[in-house]
Amino acid sequence: MAKAAVRFVCESCGAAALRWAGRCEGCGEWNTLVEELARPRPAARRGTAPPIGFVPLAGESEPAPRIAIGIGELDRVLGGGLVPASVVLVGGDPGIGKSTLLLQAAAALARAGRRVLYISGEESIEQVRLRARRLGLARAPVELAAAIDIGVIAAALERSGASLVVIDSIQTMWLEAVESAPGTVNQVRGSAFELTRLAKSAGFALVLVGHMTKDGMIAGPRVLEHMVDSVLTFEGDRGHQFRILRATKNRFGATDEIGVFEMTDRGLAEVANPSAIFLAERRGNVAGSAVFAGIEGTRPVLLEVQALLAQGSAGAPRRAVIGWDGGRLAMLLAVLEARAGLSLGGADVYLNIAGGLRVGEPAADLAVAAAVVSAATGLATPADMVFFGEVGLSGEVRQVAQAEARLKEAAKLGFTAASLPRRVARGARPLSAPEGLELVGTGHVSDLVSRFRASGRAAP
Repeated sequence: MAKAAVRFVCESCGAAALRWAGRCEGCGEWNTLVEELARPRPAARRGTAPPIGFVPLAGESEPAPRIAIGIGELDRVLGGGLVPASVVLVGGDPGIGKSTLLLQAAAALARAGRRVLYISGEESIEQVRLRARRLGLARAPVELAAAIDIGVIAAALERSGASLVVIDSIQTMWLEAVESAPGTVNQVRGSAFELTRLAKSAGFALVLVGHMTKDGMIAGPRVLEHMVDSVLTFEGDRGHQFRILRATKNRFGATDEIGVFEMTDRGLAEVANPSAIFLAERRGNVAGSAVFAGIEGTRPVLLEVQALLAQGSAGAPRRAVIGWDGGRLAMLLAVLEARAGLSLGGADVYLNIAGGLRVGEPAADLAVAAAVVSAATGLATPADMVFFGEVGLSGEVRQVAQAEARLKEAAKLGFTAASLPRRVARGARPLSAPEGLELVGTGHVSDLVSRFRASGRAAP
């Protein structure tokens, strides 16, 4: 029998090393290398494997079948529903509502006549039942089990005929063939492989719940994310009622799609019109506020950008950002100073995207610039105007995608003006803007600043 080799694997990134070290060479994390035994497998004999059958690239394939869950926001993020024999990984911070969402999804699918199995490795059956009673799902025909042994679970699932199986969570699963504790890199990788293989062969949709690290990454080896078909992250502040479900990988649909939920005492409720919710408490006469017309996935969303400037104390001024990239704010402040003559160097700058949504697209630059200029001059932006456009290092306002979808969403919510890149507003191709919506072209950030200074009121 071949001797087992000892190696060390990083719990953060999955990189392997022959010797233990304090710092992982793959990801740079400290004290993440753990020992594991790697038994070499005997070499396969040539000629024993069946030949591979190749097919031409040209041809037609049937679209993947879908199982609609019945929760519109979740179905949207998945691309129309669950695909049989697919594997979905759902990650999120502790207490954010992952188990609540999946229990609601399991109940909705079970009520539609599908067999749904919910296997918990973290909670007892009674704890799951207590949550179901709190959510009003006590009579849903969902079948429960509390187990962590992959061998026992696989035997139960092999001929179960289930449409959906939920594993909560993958970090608690234990594979007897792997000599390490549950939650380690080897156990997570081995357990996920066995469950994925079983889902593909048996034909049921599998949902794995994953824990998040302090860096916002799904705990375990990165190979876990490559192994599954879809990766969904559940975001939000536990002190805030809104939750964002975001697809970061989807082999059967679009990525960067979002679903918006509101946490209530009866569980998670869908938010059909997130723009109206995010702007519900906005006051249009306050300096330092601007409305951004953004795109999240395929959905246009209007958000309020809030900026506050305060007199800085001795030393370096403070820059605090919530919901946006801090490095991009620093760049934008430098552009406003160097290209538009706005003095901001000694002020503390606080920026917030109201509603708890994190914005990543560069199109928010113009809205952030408008909020900062408004806060610096003490003049409010027009209450009925939205902003979008990317700002370059020379101060120019660049074009962004899906301008028409942004404008339609703004008009639907009653806005009458939009500040957007000048080349979009006056481009060669006619822009299909809704009737009654005035387009204000902005070619440079200095145009934005000069409008505040010249008018003495917020009318950019």
